[in-house]
This record gives sequence, C-alpha cells and structure tokens, in this order.
Amino acid sequence: MRLRHIEVFHAIMQAGSISGAAQLLHISQPAVTKVLQHAELQLGMALFDRVRGKLHPTPEARRLFVEIDKLNRDLVAIRRLAAQLKAGDQDQLRVMATPTLGASLLPGAMTVWAKAFPDSRCVLATNHTKEIVSALLLGEADMALSLQDPHHPGITAEVLASGPMMALCPLRSPEARVEGDLPLADIQSELIAMVEDDPLGAQVMNAFGAQGVQPRTRITVQTYQLARALVESGLGLSVVDPFTATSADRQLVRVRPLKPSIPVHLHLLTAAKAPLPQVGRKLVKILAERTQAALAALDP
Repeated sequence: MRLRHIEVFHAIMQAGSISGAAQLLHISQPAVTKVLQHAELQLGMALFDRVRGKLHPTPEARRLFVEIDKLNRDLVAIRRLAAQLKAGDQDQLRVMATPTLGASLLPGAMTVWAKAFPDSRCVLATNHTKEIVSALLLGEADMALSLQDPHHPGITAEVLASGPMMALCPLRSPEARVEGDLPLADIQSELIAMVEDDPLGAQVMNAFGAQGVQPRTRITVQTYQLARALVESGLGLSVVDPFTATSADRQLVRVRPLKPSIPVHLHLLTAAKAPLPQVGRKLVKILAERTQAALAALDP
C-alpha cells in the first residue's frame, strides 16, 4: 500500500463512509473512491463490502486497520514536528519518569526550569521503566528518570543522586519515638508493603528475611506515593525510596534510615546516540541540585 492508500483507508475507517472520508481529507468523493479501488486492486482483495450503498469493513480490513492506525499516529507526530521546525520551535523537551519520581521530583524542578526557559515547552509523562526504555529507543522521549538501570545497550544511564531506603513512621507509632537508624528487628508497627514485582520492595522483604524478621502486613500498594499517603493517615509504617521520603509531611511522620542500609540510585536515562538539547541539560542540572539538597535535609 502506498501512503495515499493508507491515508484514504484510515479516513474511511474513521468516518464510516466515502463522503465522510472526503470531508476529512478535503478532497472529492470520486477521488476517495478512485484511491480505494486502486488500493484494493494492488492488495488483490476487497477491503469493504458494499451493502445497500454502505461500506462494511471486511475482517481483513479490521486487522489491517490496527497497524495502520499506529502508523497514522506516527504520521501525525511527524507533521506536528515539521510544523514546529518550520516555526523555529525546536526547544520542546519530552520528559518521562516513573510515577513515584514524577510526583516527588518533577514539580519543584519544573518550576525552576520554566522560569529559566520561558519560551520553551515541555511534555511530561509517567510510565514504568520498561515502557520508558521503549519510548527512548523510539525517539518518543528525550530523557527519563527511573530508580532502575535497565542495562540496555541502547540506553545510557547516569546516576544523578543516591540515598538509602527510608522508613516512614507515623508520629504516634513506637518507631517514631526514637531518631536515627531503624533496625529491621525493631519494627513493631504493621508494614504497608509494596507489590511483589517491585524491585526495591523485594530488596526490603529480602532484608527482613536475612534478619529473620517476619513483618506484619495486610496492605500492599503499587506506588510509593500511595504508601506515603497511607502512612501520613496513620495506617501503618512503610519503607520507601529516599526521594519519596523527601516529600513526606514531617508533622505527620518521622523519617528514619533503615539498618542495614539499602542504597537507591536516581538514574537519568537517555538514548545512547541522542545527546540532550540545552534545555534538557539545564533540567538535569536543576534536578540533580534540588534532589541532593532534599536528600541532605533528610539527615536527622
């Protein structure tokens, strides 16, 4: 299929008729019909059944549409980029982060960045590390933040900051009565745990096991931000990454490093052969400085 065939086929599938497709493409109905007929001739099969003057997609057409719809989204993105380049708007930054880092680190850093680059634009998105890697490799993102190094040959991972896993203790809990490191064996409160497939959560549970400690737990959560919110409501104690801990409400919780320590790294992820633009390098600098300052403030 040629590109014009794809455009016309996609328009017909969207509009449901020849006339609707013609309106979407701003061409005449005979032109749509001609392109469709040529596409079917080249494919050697009908894409639509004609019943009482209406078009009904064949099963083959529906399967074809799934892939063509993906291609159409790429074409839309290409047209948008071309328009931006024509207008001289090359300073759009596309940033991705895991949900936890998106909520804890990006808001403050973006506030500083937006003031430094008032004429630049930024698209922010959150996703899991696996999907982030795919987006970087496909050129759908310029940079990303994750607590994991994906160890992918096409991805460059740089450590921006490091800190230990932290225990968030409700102020009325026995663990909040003492400052300093919190031995795992001293944890009496009910633990708000992470889901089993969370890498850091698994490290925490392995550390409990190595100490011969079996924590009491009934509630399991998927994100550290939710764990932090539940601790602030007094529901129990949780162990979170240090970057989430920096956003905890100190009027509601006490933050204590675990003993033994479980180190965590904040990784900047970029495509290996795609250098960051100036606006991206500035955001990285802001993120590193603000994160390191926030981690320093966690020290008792």
